[in-house]
Amino acid sequence: MLRQLIISNYALIDHLEIDFKDGLSIITGETGAGKSIIIGALSLILGQKADARVVRDNTKKTVVEAVFDICNYNLKSFFEENDIEFDERECIIRRELNPSGRSRAFVNDTPVASAILVALSQRLIDIHSQHSNALLLTGAYQLAVIDSLADNGALLTEYSGQYASLLEAEHRLEETRLRIERNKADEEYYRFQLGQISSAGLTDGEQEELEGRKNILDNLSLLRGNLSAACTLLNDGNSSAVGALSEAEHQIAALQGVYPNAGEISSRLDSALIEIKDIYETVSHDLDGIDGDPRELEAVEDRLNIIYSLQQRFRVESVKELLDIQAGLEKSLSEIENADDELHDLQMLVDKQKKEVGKLADKLTLSRKKAAEAFAAELKSLVAYLGLKNFTSDISFEPVGFTKTGQDKISFKVSFNVNQKPLLIEQTASGGEISRLMLCIKAIIAKKMQLPSIIFDEIDTGVSGEVANKIGELMRQMSANLQVLTITHLPQVAALGGSHYKVYKEDTPTETITRMKLLTEEERIGEIAGMLSGSSVDKAAIENAKSLMKIK
Repeated sequence: MLRQLIISNYALIDHLEIDFKDGLSIITGETGAGKSIIIGALSLILGQKADARVVRDNTKKTVVEAVFDICNYNLKSFFEENDIEFDERECIIRRELNPSGRSRAFVNDTPVASAILVALSQRLIDIHSQHSNALLLTGAYQLAVIDSLADNGALLTEYSGQYASLLEAEHRLEETRLRIERNKADEEYYRFQLGQISSAGLTDGEQEELEGRKNILDNLSLLRGNLSAACTLLNDGNSSAVGALSEAEHQIAALQGVYPNAGEISSRLDSALIEIKDIYETVSHDLDGIDGDPRELEAVEDRLNIIYSLQQRFRVESVKELLDIQAGLEKSLSEIENADDELHDLQMLVDKQKKEVGKLADKLTLSRKKAAEAFAAELKSLVAYLGLKNFTSDISFEPVGFTKTGQDKISFKVSFNVNQKPLLIEQTASGGEISRLMLCIKAIIAKKMQLPSIIFDEIDTGVSGEVANKIGELMRQMSANLQVLTITHLPQVAALGGSHYKVYKEDTPTETITRMKLLTEEERIGEIAGMLSGSSVDKAAIENAKSLMKIK
């Protein structure tokens, strides 16, 4: 639950630090005092889009920080999954907004993305304002209410996974069908291209080997002449390198015992002689292996011309790329030949997945209908308690195609008058009736949801008298299981709170500032008396306030 709220440099607030208690807390204040500013600041904590216009002083940043007590709310796994430091006692959410409009969010001092902030805050607090009543008119919200009451969370997760698999299977089927249709249209051309490449009988590495052989054949005379001359210089002539080194080694060896370096020089000459002889053997062997004639050169050139022609035609630069094209064409033609089998297999997969999705969708429908029946009965009782004694509802489900939430389109119709046929809410309900209806729905689902806190922003607008008192009683009943904060203008509601906070404006010599404080019992009596009587608070108003608060 919300334990503390700290707001700095936000709209009319310079700095506000307020502690909240459990149970039912009342927030009051004159129109324009800044209650909506408090809600706006708290909405930043919930991930609402930041607006730089709320930055009060453009020389510093706006900071909103909320401390939540999260004991017994099973949030450890959420923190671990999102790599956020976990404290089993409390969670601190902070939102910072620079004058430029750039904002950052932190959970326990760990920077988080807005999506994570929204996901976490939805499990901590719910703010219900008058414009939130519009949610009641949407089928998505109505379905979410029923799913919440039916505990369909795990079933929806399972359904969602199977539905995603179905969409993927259908996508694969459609992609394959389109690909096969394109291939069939190009089948004749594919066969023509394949014939051009396959008839050449290409092998990987062939081009490099042919180009190397052509280089040798083109330079046959030069190779033979130079290699022959090299052999002569190395070992075949009278003054060959081998002969010269042998003689030099002989002369040095004769100086043993006379020339100190004779042994070393002799050894080095011997090593050089071995290397030169090895070079000679290699060159001589290569010279013996050089052969060829003009007819071979012609054949090599003809083969290369075939390869070069195919490369130019298919706009590639290697035989490997031509072979890849050949393999691709063979695959496309194979797919065409086996198209019916492939499509059949994919269609079978889609049909199987549809059955799985259908089974889960049917389970959801049955669960929803059962929950809707119990919900309608409980809602009728609660709405009657709030003065709408003739209320009836009709919750029906229309089967539609599979969607991400199942196969149901919900229709939530109501009637507030005797013998009136139930109609869609927007066709029959007034603003005050919708507010009371929404409060009852929130009261019902609050029992099911492990939500620590809920804030009602003037949900009691448009009612008075005994109905106002019952609205307050209902919110007090809700506060037995969760923290309830309500902004109200009704003294009957304000009198039922366990804690009472007042929002007010304070003028300084240079500006107007919004403040908020926790009222003492005496201050509460005066505040409620003022709500009862207006600007003039007399003894009768004081006594009336005490009576509402059940103070003797």
